[in-house]
Amino acid sequence: MDTRYLPDIKRYGTMDAEALRENFLVKDLFQEDKIQMVYFDLDRPIVGGALPSRQTLHLAGTKKEMGTEYFAQRREIGVFNIGGPGKVKADNQEFSVGYKDAVYIGMGTKELAFSSMDKSNLACLYFVSYPAHSSYPTTLMRSGEVFSARLGSQEEANLRTLNRYIHPGGVKSAQLVMGLTELDRGSVWNTMPSHTHQRRTEVYFYFNVTDASIVFHLMGEPSQTRHIIVRNKQAVVSPSWSIHSGAGTRNYSFIWAMGGENQEFEDMDSVETSSLR
Repeated sequence: MDTRYLPDIKRYGTMDAEALRENFLVKDLFQEDKIQMVYFDLDRPIVGGALPSRQTLHLAGTKKEMGTEYFAQRREIGVFNIGGPGKVKADNQEFSVGYKDAVYIGMGTKELAFSSMDKSNLACLYFVSYPAHSSYPTTLMRSGEVFSARLGSQEEANLRTLNRYIHPGGVKSAQLVMGLTELDRGSVWNTMPSHTHQRRTEVYFYFNVTDASIVFHLMGEPSQTRHIIVRNKQAVVSPSWSIHSGAGTRNYSFIWAMGGENQEFEDMDSVETSSLR
């Protein structure tokens, strides 16, 4: 597991493009028959990816980083499948997960395992974990059965479908909030007008980005914005003081995950587009 200590606002202001990427960008999450993870000190999220092929992959914590006997002893996890058919095992429960299906795994789950059902079309399992203070039931979420809303407009190039999976009005959790947003064809902007979350961190994981495309992820204080170029199946972590918006060279999808003081989706500090610098 890679461990990162995120810079504060002052250090951020001195960083060049490569330093920004080294600190905030998560890449190479999916390597065949491996589980890759990055642990961030700010709010303690773990961002990970599993690409099971010839074997079942077991998610195990490490005493060094987590100080627990098993991964979910004091944590909850949201797992999304963005690949072929797969399986997620949580203790004595086993779930078949298709494309864009997800599983919420509650605190106290001891055995965690991932596998693919089709060796020619591997499951691609992206997960985010935050510390938890209460245990909630492990739950399967089918992509077509979650809360969905249409947002934006073609005129503003941000027509999109927002899907909430783990949230107070859906699958319950201790602090993790998670969902998936899909941009329509011809739309490229996400989260604009932008905002910050003074009370929580957020992680954006971009996928369905074609090989010939990129996403310019905007970050930083509203008065000191920067960008990170993001490619397919890469993630960016956003501290509470940073905006998190983006524009692609064509449409794409992204999974968002939040953790912090509360779970209120609307608890954000809006930033007027005219004030961005």
